[in-house]
Amino acid sequence: MSVPVVSGVEFSDPASGPLLLLGPSLGTAVTPLWETCARQLAETFHVVGWDLPGHGTSPVPADGFTMAELAQGVLAVAERALAARGEANGTFAYAGVSVGGAVGLQLLLDSPARVSSAALICTGAKIGSPEMWTERAAMVRAFGTPTMVEGSAKRWFAPGFLERQPERGGALLTSLQEADPQGYAFTCRALAAYDVRDRLGTVTAPVLTVAGADDEATPPSDLEVVATGVPRGRSVVLPDVAHLAPIEAPAAVAELLADALVSGPIVTEAQRRASGMEVRRQVLGDAHVDRATAGATGFTSEFQEFITQYAWGGIWTRPGLDRRTRSFITLTALVARGHHEELAMHVRAALGNGVTVDELKELFLQTAIYCGVPDANTAFRIAQKTLLEEGIEL
Repeated sequence: MSVPVVSGVEFSDPASGPLLLLGPSLGTAVTPLWETCARQLAETFHVVGWDLPGHGTSPVPADGFTMAELAQGVLAVAERALAARGEANGTFAYAGVSVGGAVGLQLLLDSPARVSSAALICTGAKIGSPEMWTERAAMVRAFGTPTMVEGSAKRWFAPGFLERQPERGGALLTSLQEADPQGYAFTCRALAAYDVRDRLGTVTAPVLTVAGADDEATPPSDLEVVATGVPRGRSVVLPDVAHLAPIEAPAAVAELLADALVSGPIVTEAQRRASGMEVRRQVLGDAHVDRATAGATGFTSEFQEFITQYAWGGIWTRPGLDRRTRSFITLTALVARGHHEELAMHVRAALGNGVTVDELKELFLQTAIYCGVPDANTAFRIAQKTLLEEGIEL
């Protein structure tokens, strides 16, 4: 197993807007699947697609790969596009169909700081069964991808689509016939082992799921599992659509993506409060939050609600920065403003967010120059006391 080489396909100019990465379905090249939809999305985004190994423009893989390894190959496409935009290590929006959606979910889990928002289309946290994918891989190895055309035509399109749009549907079936059997089979193997249902609760970015009402391969119930399993998800079901929504309903999909991937799914006050409390507990610890809420009075309770909803639910849940980075910023601000009463709490939070002791030292040294030596001196004293209380040898 190894990270496969994945090729990118430019649909629009970088000046069009923020980067949006588009992923394909098994057996399809990204261009015929997304090009109609991408023309509309190009009004808002810098749109870049990617092709599965052995499909479209991507080379035939020499070895198999896992879904996590495929996601790393796709991340490399995003990194190249971001570097060309002068945004190395920046974030991007993502939309993918079927296995392309599964890759998007894998990116949300494995590289959460990189994906600002995602639309997962006609996909699932688990797709089909291992036995089904193993059998399909064996059939393609034995007889080639053309043997998949008849069955795929029935799964991919809602009734009547091929009669109404023979050229668009035919282009996708041609890309299936031209797909390399090895690349197709390796993708089947990755799907056979793919199941991230137990990890959905850890996704931090906003997620839109889009299902086709007539999709039998990944029915709306599969998308609902994802939308309700992630903390910030919502779902949409498109009528008269089967498995390839971007080609069956390109205008509707483009409109949904332009709204969801720029502004993110609509979050109610109750949802923001709930997600804020969850993040507050994760960062500060249950004991601290329990003390704060238990100590609230009629005079302070609304302020506690305000902190939970807007500081933790409105800011700390945003996908643009990871929690580790937010800890660096928070500690610096506390030193700069002399808010030493909260410094120990956020030193503990920073440790939980992955900040090392050496990095804390460097941070406070930096504040000595830009915030003032006396403030940095106090910060060192409070941090050292806190670290010792946490049982860390210095």
